[in-house]
Amino acid sequence: MNDRELEHLYDAHASGLFHYLVTFTKGEADARDLLQELFIKLARGVKMELQSEKAFLYRLAHNLAIDWLRRRKVRWDSEERLVKELNEDGQRTPDPDAALLARSFAEAMKQLPDEQRTIVQLKLWDGLTFDEIAEAQDIPLNTAASRYRYALDKLRTLLRPIYEELL
Repeated sequence: MNDRELEHLYDAHASGLFHYLVTFTKGEADARDLLQELFIKLARGVKMELQSEKAFLYRLAHNLAIDWLRRRKVRWDSEERLVKELNEDGQRTPDPDAALLARSFAEAMKQLPDEQRTIVQLKLWDGLTFDEIAEAQDIPLNTAASRYRYALDKLRTLLRPIYEELL
């Protein structure tokens, strides 16, 4: 892959890939590292295996993230506990309702199985179609759609009390 093609892929997809990787890493620094690793692989000549370049890039990102999770699970758990403890030290946000909603949504997303959470991320934040999601995650189209539907149902159930409280 030449520099111009690599630059095009970076300009077109880096932002979405970064946000997708953050859903796995829960931290910007690790997501940047994985994004860099992805583009290093591309620069070294990884062959595109899928028809959709976007789906291929997200599959590559997905595989890198899964490998990262396997390597970092113990460290991630301890870091997450530390962040939670730090957030309980009384940090205030200007809008308590927005803060409550954001925390509730983040907690609800954490309760989703990884398979559902990543599909919600790809669909809502990265704008992939179900075809692209299925191709990126190497799953059937119907599986992608049903995981998304199950995730939304669970999120709706988990967030309903907050919604009703804020009304």
